[in-house]
Formats: sequence, C-alpha cells, structure tokens
Amino acid sequence: MRSATRSRYYIQCSLNDRVEDWPDERFWDEACLRLGRDVATKVTRGPSFEKSIAPLRSFVSEPMRWGRLFLAGDAAHIVPPTGAKGLNLAASDVIMLSQALREFYRDHSSAGIDSYSERALSRVWKAERFSWWFTSITHRFPNMDGFDRRIQMAELDYIRGSITAQRSLAENYVGLPLETI
Repeated sequence: MRSATRSRYYIQCSLNDRVEDWPDERFWDEACLRLGRDVATKVTRGPSFEKSIAPLRSFVSEPMRWGRLFLAGDAAHIVPPTGAKGLNLAASDVIMLSQALREFYRDHSSAGIDSYSERALSRVWKAERFSWWFTSITHRFPNMDGFDRRIQMAELDYIRGSITAQRSLAENYVGLPLETI
C-alpha cells in the first residue's frame, strides 16, 4: 500500500509485451488468477493511473566516486522492484554522503568522502544479493527447467517452515541497519 487508496502491483510478463497489451481488465484478471481464488475474492479492482513494463535487471557502478563526482541512488545502482530496495538504497546513499560532505566542509576532513564509496557499496551489494535471491524465488524465467522450479519450490517451502529463514527474509526486506559515521 502506498496510501489508504493507492497500491503498486506487479505482474510478471514478457519484455516483448507492450503496456497496451495490458488493459485494466486483463491486468486484474491475471492478478486474481495468480493470487488464487481465496485471495482473489478479496481484491478490490480499480482503474490504473500509471503502467509500465519494468525489466528485472540489476546494475552496480563501482566505485561510486570519481574525483569530485559522487554517485547515489539509481545513478550508482539498480535493483529489480521485487526486493523493494531502490528507494531504501538511495536514501542510505544520501545519508552517508551528506554526513561525509558535512564532515569535509565543517571539519576539513576527507575521511568520510574517501570512504563513501566503499561504505555505500557494502550496503548496496547486500541489497543486490537480497533482490537477486528474492527475484529468483518469486519469478519464473523462460530458461527454467524442472530442476530449477523444484529448487524454487523447496526454497519457498523452507521459508514457510523456518522461523530463522522468515526472520532473515524480514530483516533483508525491511532493510539492513544503516551504519553512519
């Protein structure tokens, strides 16, 4: 839920699809089919006000600093929407960079800006790992075979039955602690 009246929904589709291929009725029919009968009966359908096809891709720019140029957010890294890490990572980059710049200008110390890229990338790679893993267990891919699907189902079954796995998923989904200077 983005608010009491707004939500963001994703349906996996082919990258060859066009937004025009997905009118609201088709989207809701497909969402309800994938959610299953019990959940589908509770879905409130409504008109969309924005649609796009988002590729499930990842990217990391290393380092996140070139001389006096500092990268943050999507300029430095992209995660698939599955793990919901994009905004969290951008905010943590900005927090780390703002603290480093404040230290640079207030205290005339370059320690924070010199370590910014390494510190930010440590967090970025953990979020990339989680997003890759979460995408791998929640999406079907064209090249998946029976073995891959059984591994995927075993992973989901493990999460369902293990408090430790559930805690790890929750910790990573909500976001790892932000270490500041």
